[in-house]
Amino acid sequence: MNLQQTDPQIAELIALEAKRQESTLELIASENHVSRAVLAAAGSCLTNKYAEGYPNARYYQACGYYDQVETLAIERAKQLFNCKFANVQAHSGANANLAAFMALMQPGDPFISLNLASGGHLSHGMKLNTSAIFYKAAHYELDPKTETIDFNSVRAKAKELKPKMILCGYSAYPRMIDFAKFREIADEVGAFLLADIAHIAGLVSAGVHPSPFPHCHVVTTTTHKTLRGPRGGLILTNDEHLAKAVNRSVFPGSQGGPLMHIIAAKAVAFHEALQPAFKTYAQQIVKNASALAAALTQRGYRLTSGGTDTHLMLVDLRAKSESLTGADAANALEAAGIIANKNGVPNDPRPPKFTSGVRLGTPAITTRGLKESDMETVANFIDRAMMNKDNPDALAAIRGEVAAFAAKFPMPH
Repeated sequence: MNLQQTDPQIAELIALEAKRQESTLELIASENHVSRAVLAAAGSCLTNKYAEGYPNARYYQACGYYDQVETLAIERAKQLFNCKFANVQAHSGANANLAAFMALMQPGDPFISLNLASGGHLSHGMKLNTSAIFYKAAHYELDPKTETIDFNSVRAKAKELKPKMILCGYSAYPRMIDFAKFREIADEVGAFLLADIAHIAGLVSAGVHPSPFPHCHVVTTTTHKTLRGPRGGLILTNDEHLAKAVNRSVFPGSQGGPLMHIIAAKAVAFHEALQPAFKTYAQQIVKNASALAAALTQRGYRLTSGGTDTHLMLVDLRAKSESLTGADAANALEAAGIIANKNGVPNDPRPPKFTSGVRLGTPAITTRGLKESDMETVANFIDRAMMNKDNPDALAAIRGEVAAFAAKFPMPH
């Protein structure tokens, strides 16, 4: 029996969600639209099997095809990021980070990272997260004038604390990361360097953003976002000893059986990312982000750090309207068919529940085929929605316009 016959309620909700995605513009920087091929692998019969362990070293029988699938995923990941070792089993980016922490540190060891409020991630030492509960987290800062990484702060904090690890890579940072400069500081204090490239992995793989290799000891990432694969994690290294430590930290250290249907979908996504068309796609992501940033600046919005080098931008709403919060903006945008998320800005006086900013990204709309010339239209939708946040009729009218515009750009097949 098919899903509609077995569970019409779930079938209807999935159909409604598909319609929502088709009729809206997805500007959440950490989201994307996968291909039908990735969806097919993720929804395959590979979900039926336990495959604890690694290729040719499984706990269960009948894992021959799973060994081949995982080996393909590993080899493609290594080729994509030009590295020697890859673990494709991490269920998520947070799981990948946990495994990397376990491989590089002992419980209680100190590390430094950018804090969450300045653009870091929950798994980079937020006080309620495992990363701060089992390890000693401290934070370097952004330059208050440029809102970019303050390497004087990184060096000072590293020399003061002598951390076991320095973490770079962020969730709301719009500028390129200087991995070489981070490695220089890590070497000065004898620390490991870990890069979390979850947001920029697709840009890195396509050569649009500098690679963390050979500078970083270990690299973690998600496989969605700019990489345009299924939701999952990935860990990379060039060090054989660290690769063995990472594998032990994933299984049996922090996970049991791998999600083999998702690993198959990762393999498909890596294959897609190895094609010449993906490089063109990644270049277009950055072109679109730059064009959208310029269009918003022209409309009176302030972008943190003055713009973007990547796929995302952080919009400080106070320059446009002192009373407009990130929560207000995100709600108004959703009502108008523009999907974004509220986000704190550096030194934000508002609490995380409200924020003074929104984070915008172009991976998903670029997947649908939008180009630089379309960013004026998108910026106009955004501006009108924010300025009409208290006018439901106006938001509904914009919603209709957005749906008609989105219909010109079909979802990937």
